[in-house]
Amino acid sequence: MVLGHFDQSPGYGVSRPYGSASWLFTWTTAGRGRLWQGGARTSAGAGELVVLAPGVPHGYAVEPGARHWRFWWAHCQARPSWTAWLRPYDAGDGMYVVTSAPAGVHGRVETAFRRMHADARWTGTEAPPCAAPPDGQVAVAHGSAARELALCALEEIVLLTTAGARPTEPRPGLDARIRRAQELIDADPGAPHTVTSLAGVVALSPSRFAHLFTRQVGQSPMRALREARLRHAARLLESTDLPVERVAAASGFASPFHFNRTFRERYGAPPGAYRTRHGEPPA
Repeated sequence: MVLGHFDQSPGYGVSRPYGSASWLFTWTTAGRGRLWQGGARTSAGAGELVVLAPGVPHGYAVEPGARHWRFWWAHCQARPSWTAWLRPYDAGDGMYVVTSAPAGVHGRVETAFRRMHADARWTGTEAPPCAAPPDGQVAVAHGSAARELALCALEEIVLLTTAGARPTEPRPGLDARIRRAQELIDADPGAPHTVTSLAGVVALSPSRFAHLFTRQVGQSPMRALREARLRHAARLLESTDLPVERVAAASGFASPFHFNRTFRERYGAPPGAYRTRHGEPPA
């Protein structure tokens, strides 16, 4: 793992006619850069992640006409799981371009890069360096612990930029306010959502929201919330050893008895039996 933060002026450019032996990740923070890989081309602005796979001729430079290009960069061997997350953003010839990362994650991405820069310089014998503002220093992760910590930070960056920005196919004609309410339910089904709280977030009266949601989605908001909570509980039963009572509470069910009855109705088995059948085997 090698990484750094550059702020380059017009005329800066790098050309690698044989490509690189490692993956290259770039995250632009200001200005614009131009990157190419094989026959693929892109122009990157602030808040855009561009990833170049190894083994393909590539290059990058300050975009012609731009005053500068400020960006983070990292060379490493990518973890296998990252390829699937990047695949929806494949621009061809091993170039992946994520131009729609939500603005709300940009600050956390910047923080993760700073932490990665600090972790890569950790010797393992004292406290890791502070995640200070970039100073132009190139960091090289020599030790295995430093390398793994840095890779974890980069994995966070890939998740933040791709999972939140992953292209979706919204139902044709679905009202944006109803889509927003669905996103809130799916993101945190265990939260104390009500028709009134969801309606308030999307600036509708509770009666108008409930009517519109039911007409467009085909079920009431509380029915959709119950289904999301049951799916959440099933995932917890499959992947954790949390007691059933804690699974119920974490999934938004105030009563374990009600949770057991509702879960059995939905999945054909009580929570404990479901875990025995579908849960991960003990290590």
